[in-house]
Amino acid sequence: MTHSATSPTTPSSASAPVAVPRLTHPDRFVDRHIGPGPAEIQAMVRTLGYGSLDDLLDKAVPQAIRRARPLALPPALSEPQALEALRTLASRNRVLRSYLGQGYHDCVLPAVIRRNVLENPGWYTQYTPYQAEIAQGRLEGLLTFQTMVADLTGLPIANASMLDEATAAAEAMHMCFAISGAAQRPLILVADDCHPQTIAVVRTRAAPLGITVALAAADTAADARCFAVLLQYPGTDGVVRDLRPRISQAHAAGALAIVACDLLAMTVLLPPGECGADIAVGCAQRFGVPMGFGGPHAGFLATRDEFKRHMPGRIVGMSKDAQGRPALRLALQTREQHIRREKATSNICTAQALLANMAAMYAVYHGPAGLTAIAQRAHLAACMLDAGLVRLGYAAQTGAFFDTLRVTIPHGAAAAMQRRAESSGINLRLLDAETLVVALDETVDESAITALLLVFSAGAGLPRMAEVLVTAAHGWGSLARRTPFLTHPVFHRYHSETEMLRWLRRLEGRDLSLTQSMIPLGSCTMKLNASAEMLPVTWPEFAAIHPFAPLSQIGGYLQLFQDLERWLCEITGFEACSLQPNAGSQGEYAGLLAIMEFQAARGDKPRRACLIPTSAHGTNPASAALCGMQVIAVACDARGNVDLADLTAKAEAHAQDLACLMITYPSTHGVFEHGIREACRIVHAQGGLVYMDGANLNAQVGLVSPGDLGADVCHLNLHKTFCIPHGGGGPGMGPICCTAQLAPYLPGHPAWRGSGRADGTVSAAPWGSALILTIPWMYIAMMGAEGLTSATRVAILNANYIARRLSPYFPVLYTAADGLVAHECILDLRSFKASSGIEVEDVAKRLMDYGFHAPTVSFPVVGTLMIEPTESEAQGELDRFCSAMISIHGEILAIAEGRSDRKDNPLKMAPHTADAVVSATWTHPYTREEAVFPAPWTRDRKFWPPVSRIDSAYGDRNLICSCPPMESYA
Repeated sequence: MTHSATSPTTPSSASAPVAVPRLTHPDRFVDRHIGPGPAEIQAMVRTLGYGSLDDLLDKAVPQAIRRARPLALPPALSEPQALEALRTLASRNRVLRSYLGQGYHDCVLPAVIRRNVLENPGWYTQYTPYQAEIAQGRLEGLLTFQTMVADLTGLPIANASMLDEATAAAEAMHMCFAISGAAQRPLILVADDCHPQTIAVVRTRAAPLGITVALAAADTAADARCFAVLLQYPGTDGVVRDLRPRISQAHAAGALAIVACDLLAMTVLLPPGECGADIAVGCAQRFGVPMGFGGPHAGFLATRDEFKRHMPGRIVGMSKDAQGRPALRLALQTREQHIRREKATSNICTAQALLANMAAMYAVYHGPAGLTAIAQRAHLAACMLDAGLVRLGYAAQTGAFFDTLRVTIPHGAAAAMQRRAESSGINLRLLDAETLVVALDETVDESAITALLLVFSAGAGLPRMAEVLVTAAHGWGSLARRTPFLTHPVFHRYHSETEMLRWLRRLEGRDLSLTQSMIPLGSCTMKLNASAEMLPVTWPEFAAIHPFAPLSQIGGYLQLFQDLERWLCEITGFEACSLQPNAGSQGEYAGLLAIMEFQAARGDKPRRACLIPTSAHGTNPASAALCGMQVIAVACDARGNVDLADLTAKAEAHAQDLACLMITYPSTHGVFEHGIREACRIVHAQGGLVYMDGANLNAQVGLVSPGDLGADVCHLNLHKTFCIPHGGGGPGMGPICCTAQLAPYLPGHPAWRGSGRADGTVSAAPWGSALILTIPWMYIAMMGAEGLTSATRVAILNANYIARRLSPYFPVLYTAADGLVAHECILDLRSFKASSGIEVEDVAKRLMDYGFHAPTVSFPVVGTLMIEPTESEAQGELDRFCSAMISIHGEILAIAEGRSDRKDNPLKMAPHTADAVVSATWTHPYTREEAVFPAPWTRDRKFWPPVSRIDSAYGDRNLICSCPPMESYA
């Protein structure tokens, strides 16, 4: 699944350019996206001591790394023009009734969830809930998701979502490999009735670690060679098999059992936990989340309690706050995989928080009775179809099924029948020459069944619906579910729309998002997610398409992909692009695999040495470890730059096995390194390649290109630089761009029907989370070359403005020789601990009282704050944030000078809740007003933290990761 910018492999039907208006619109989108107006820009430039923004940029961005030419992109469109152009693309997609299954099903998204969550910036613009006190709403939603998954799978603990079902299965494989210590028997047995995309991703992820994947019939027993088995339930062909004998055999052989399951089916079938499974994985897509041609959707992973500390991803848990009240936060947070760096068994950094919340809300809205009714409806539809097919002369189903049927078409005529169905507006799955698979869903009614029977009747008379309307569903015998699920009151309380609406609004009000204030997180680029960019996500021409629909039906998507690949290659200076990785961490992994495959193809012996600066994101060494690489740390100098002498020494020492250098640019320390070209030359001289982490691309677009600097491959965080919203911790997208020599080694996919690789699959769907690619398409189309470049220029201006305003109070840790930074700056707070007892966490919590989310805490240096204002924040908001930080500095100084108590002060007690300040007693030596109204604007627009400071250690000692009794919320 690769496309080259110079020779696209998409079908000719998608290659015609979209005709768009060329008349300049008076209302330019760039002026809406960029926060500061011309007068503000000039005022900030003067504050920095420069005559113009050009003068500032000439100093901040070294001339030696500048692009030689401006970006060659189409002229910028206005919002109406871009929406019209995208409508034209959408019209090229044909939305058929897809009964293709493979883990993807049509479903009904309740309007109250669509309008108040999916389309609501109060839900989709939040950041990952690391500052838990102001993230209680989405944490409650994620805890509900975990409870839902645990209940339905019959296992005691689930995490807060995975990227998709296929990567969840691969993560479960890594987890079992680590648990079992299976180096002496590195074999996983995978049932051949698993979904093809799951098998493909598991194979990709197994190979670098020396794990052998053995594909076997579904009833094959494990033996002593296996460390794990992977089973599908129901199978990809719809058959419901009794997993208990297989799992018992696996356990007897010393292997662990992974079951990929369908959550809706688990409302009526014996859950994996009761079958003996050790881990259950899957996807919650059919719980109200559109198919979206592949995503984003919330994968899941549940396991036994004894394995919880091996789980990948995030886990939400219950703790208590300073007043002893229940409060939520990320549990076991210090064991998050990317924090473990090269010791990690997973590289996951993001999740699918927004989609997990939607799926949980779907379960809350329907409750256990409603979900069971939906499942029974889908099963009844399958029974009716089966009965009708029997009356048409087809063989009855053998064995149990849920909502998916195998239909045998004699004489090798299945493909012809599939074509007949497509001509009738229906997509069916071709399993082999004589077998079609029909996967039904909650949207199917009697007319849909009639339409299917008409296809299979091949012109013969149809049975009357009354004749096929069965009165009872097929029984599952001992495989029927008998244990209750979703018993917590949250799944029984909010079934009316009034109650549901109020619950959603209550949760939203317990979270701080970009709708309230700037979220100045360094390296996370929390910029505007424009409404015009978000609107197309809900268009059915994009949202209602199955990821394995024929390419002839997705001309609009193919053109969108081709446009994005071409534009991203132009922006990065590379020749080829893959849109498949559905997170930045997956992009890292795919890029490293491409490097290794290229080196193997040119005849090198395996190269495993990966040089990574000590300042790198934690996902860098984690991704390298998952590729079987040896991580070698490279030192940084006093200014935060990569130490070129150390890099040279280590590149030479590992010349025979040097695979690559992984480097972030601008550096994680927030500066443009002048020696970047030399760093690339040093690595290339020893036969290695250069992987550039694109997390900080927001400082490059239009001014600098990774390809021009000497990098060979680069991933792009579309949820950062290109405006896909963070969604409270996901979704994200991490496509990679690379040189022409690496293009043949970009990810493939088993569903790809064109040229290119069929292996190296890193995501469940061919183009990853394709639905949200409409967002960066809109952003680039509306900004154009000039707008994108202006955004970069202002991002650098805003960061330097904050650095200059705050440097008299908080030293800026790293700067270039001229005292300037790139698009972010690091404030050093370490000295305050000795003088006042104040630590960086205290400042982070106190900022909540001022109405701000904290910047990035203690990364990349412990005891610091890394600030990235982005280009979207106007000078007024920057000044408000600076005023808050300066005021906090005054509070710290009061402690250091003895005017404020060292232990009982506004910082140590922060954040302050409404409950605390209206209580009958107030024992603090500072006033209630000082606590909650520390700045003038807090009187006009106060965000009240719903809980006070959370005791994370207590929560880890008393781990509760599913919904507690409702009285605990009182």
